[in-house]
Amino acid sequence: MTNRDMPMLTATDPRTGLVRLEYPAAREQEVADTVAATRAAQRIWAALTPAERSRRLLRLADRVEERRQGYADALRAGTGKPQDEALAEVDGSADVLRFYAGAARTDSSPAAGRRMNGRESWVRWEPLGVIAAIVPWNYPMMMAAWRLGPALAAGNAVVLKPAETTPDTALLLRADAGELLGEHVLSVLPGDRETGQLLVGSQVDAIAFTGSTTGGLDVAYRADLRPVSLELGGNCPALVLPDAPQHTYASLAAASVFNAGQSCAAPARVITLPENYAATVAGLAAAMGVLTAGIDFGPLNNPDQVARYDRILAATGAAVRHTGQVKPGPGEDGGYWRPSVVLADLPDDDEAVVTEVFGPVLTVQQARNVEHAVELANSMPHALAGSVWSADVGRALRLAGELDAGEAWVNCHLDQTPELPHGGRKGSGHGTDLSTLALAEYQRPKCVTVRLD
Repeated sequence: MTNRDMPMLTATDPRTGLVRLEYPAAREQEVADTVAATRAAQRIWAALTPAERSRRLLRLADRVEERRQGYADALRAGTGKPQDEALAEVDGSADVLRFYAGAARTDSSPAAGRRMNGRESWVRWEPLGVIAAIVPWNYPMMMAAWRLGPALAAGNAVVLKPAETTPDTALLLRADAGELLGEHVLSVLPGDRETGQLLVGSQVDAIAFTGSTTGGLDVAYRADLRPVSLELGGNCPALVLPDAPQHTYASLAAASVFNAGQSCAAPARVITLPENYAATVAGLAAAMGVLTAGIDFGPLNNPDQVARYDRILAATGAAVRHTGQVKPGPGEDGGYWRPSVVLADLPDDDEAVVTEVFGPVLTVQQARNVEHAVELANSMPHALAGSVWSADVGRALRLAGELDAGEAWVNCHLDQTPELPHGGRKGSGHGTDLSTLALAEYQRPKCVTVRLD
């Protein structure tokens, strides 16, 4: 299939709304050819010793750091992120690759040895084969690194499908990985939703998907019996108690507008008690009010996100609404800019509460008591992450344990490092990203037993 036979896609600059890129979407023949080439490369990659895979991954991490600004420019082109956020994502991606370069040389297995009379047994961890990694547009490089790091460290090869609006960093990674890891150890298939569906339906051995719950359900259906790792939506709660630290409002506001609020684990639903409800609304309004779109945070990613934001805010029954400022730069008036918003005095079933806005928006709910606050926090279909804010750390830790979420923070939110696991429950998916635990997502154990006599 030639480029002329494939549909052409366009990507816009979120800061201006102008078309910046036109490229062909991969279709069935290109998907099949790419998967076949990746499978051949996987056999060579898996045959390397863990030490050699580790060395090559370290070289890739070094290359990303050497080309830090180029990767950041590519990130900004597709996402509109501020410069410091883009550079931080590049640095974080290199750190993830470096972490898994080390993890490639570790083992975590059931104890080997003589478990039966006259028999010696041990466990081999083997790679799954070819992994289809489908990543979103909100963190196009970081989410790729979260999937690539453990998959490659475990001896798999990867076909990476970037989001339609953000193929840029994936293409840079493909070039650098082809030189440093081996051709097609990391393959990239730019395209649209149909490209992703074709990839899931192809001869890959497992699928790692990060995106919406709807997309995750479609992937799980198409995957049939193959292993699937899903990191889906969040709509995350933040329980703010009357004795919350002084920095609570500023910290929650900063976390809610980071990446323009387009983070699955971002705080979305602030839940208080009656005695601190008014103070929390006022504190968040003041903290959010000094954060300006175009200066402190970037735009939404695409027209669909703008429509989602506008629809939910138009439908809300919130009686109190505090809206921040928007100040685009020169020539950026047509960009996908939306202000930060605090919504209060709204029913618990308001669309802004039950639907993940995925933008710089915080709702504030008033619970009757602590038990009700936990009930509200756990009432959503999503269960990715949450936080508790209190000066009583013992009480906060108890409440963090009661949150139905894969990750919980106390007096902070969105703080993550490669050493610690991240993953969801319920409608937020299943599987583990980050930490050495993520290696198990991309390996399968084989027990080998030998008769000694």
